[in-house]
Amino acid sequence: MIEYINVIKTINANADQAWAAISRIGGLDRWFPIIADCSVFGTGEGATRILTLVDGGKIKDRIEVIDHQQRSLRYNRIESPFPVLSYFGTVKVSKVCDVNAELSWTVEIDVQEEQRDAMVGLIHRALTEGIDGLELDLQQLNLA
Repeated sequence: MIEYINVIKTINANADQAWAAISRIGGLDRWFPIIADCSVFGTGEGATRILTLVDGGKIKDRIEVIDHQQRSLRYNRIESPFPVLSYFGTVKVSKVCDVNAELSWTVEIDVQEEQRDAMVGLIHRALTEGIDGLELDLQQLNLA
């Protein structure tokens, strides 16, 4: 069963800075409490991102699209310890004003009915924490 999880938040960061952080592909270990390490192999579209979870689990993403005009990145989660049949994520950054950006992180998963509620809840919490972590990371860079 296909499920869509979307978290949208206006963050206290410039849209160009937010997009620069997202389009670099890495850094998720600074944003998401559930991620202990983030390694990127390759650059741009086709790059592979390996995420090591705090419990030791591994996730492998393939970057499918980086659209600098639209400030949009799409990835395919090709390996995961979670019970999903497919997982696609899209991150979009929009300018709200000179000092704020809107971040939209959407995940499309194919998950069995009995796993649906648990997975939707887990992903929603992770995305919310990750967006908050990105905002904090960008704010700390601006203070440095």
